Amino acid sequence: MNFAKTGAFRLGCALTLLTSLACVATAPAQAQSSYPSHSIELVVPFQAGGGTDALARAFAESSRKHLPQSVVVTNKPGASGAIGWADVANAKPDGYKLSLITADLAIVPHLGLTKLTYENFTPIARFNADPSAITVRSDSPYTTIEQFLDAARKNPGGMRVGNAGNGSIWHLAAAALEDKTSTKFNHIPFQGGNPAVLALLGGHIDAVAVSPAEVSAYVTAGKLKTLAVMADARVKGFESVPTLKERHIDLSIGTWRGIAAPANTPPDVIKALRTAAAATAKEPALRETLDKQNLGYAYADQDEFKAAIAKDDAYFKSLIAKFGMRQ
Repeated sequence: MNFAKTGAFRLGCALTLLTSLACVATAPAQAQSSYPSHSIELVVPFQAGGGTDALARAFAESSRKHLPQSVVVTNKPGASGAIGWADVANAKPDGYKLSLITADLAIVPHLGLTKLTYENFTPIARFNADPSAITVRSDSPYTTIEQFLDAARKNPGGMRVGNAGNGSIWHLAAAALEDKTSTKFNHIPFQGGNPAVLALLGGHIDAVAVSPAEVSAYVTAGKLKTLAVMADARVKGFESVPTLKERHIDLSIGTWRGIAAPANTPPDVIKALRTAAAATAKEPALRETLDKQNLGYAYADQDEFKAAIAKDDAYFKSLIAKFGMRQ
């Protein structure tokens, strides 16, 4: 018997077996690293045509340069966003179904509209943030936020402030201003920010607490005037309008929009999405869409975004409880 040949044969078999095992061991990692291997669905939990939808479609288009597969936008409106968010939260956490999330995600659970919370998601990136602003008609007797608040104090509950619906971010913003300034408003709900602005133009209410974007065209036309913005710094296009903080009112509140995946999505998938989102955020086409929609650009990566959501969630929870807004 040729022991040399037999030993060589056995060694060869052993090496072949080890190689095969190595291939099997690395197969899942190789498969995972191929993400994405097919198109990604981005769910917008609101109707087509609004600012949230416009941002989602701009992201989908601009991300083509930074993802090997396309992003397909699907609108699934209803229940203040809860229907679309539930669809994503309950999906397989593999990165192929994402959601456009907004500040409403930190509000609706505390209103009793859904059991979902921001913890059902893994934030990827924020692209937009807009503060609330107090705006009145151009012929209003109030030219400063101090005058407006003084008038409200003298007539508790008499100042009619329009919002985008009970429990909306703009309702919360006006309530937060009450809380900070010891005033009492008469909150008038509408089916969205635009109807509230139209009611203000018609003289049916005294003010609105919506975003600067929703009043900018009328401010430019000289029909409305904004007294203050609820932001940390002055807002683009409204550089002459002071922040509340400049007027010694420590309040910064508003809406935001970003993208998230279901909780427990694999870290390498999230990393790929974060990288693509960061690059997409720099695309001129995305910035142009935000400008056309009068939406403020406010990019934040995962960690910063998650911290901001958690902070808002805690604040909105306390505010909703204090003002008895739960439905």
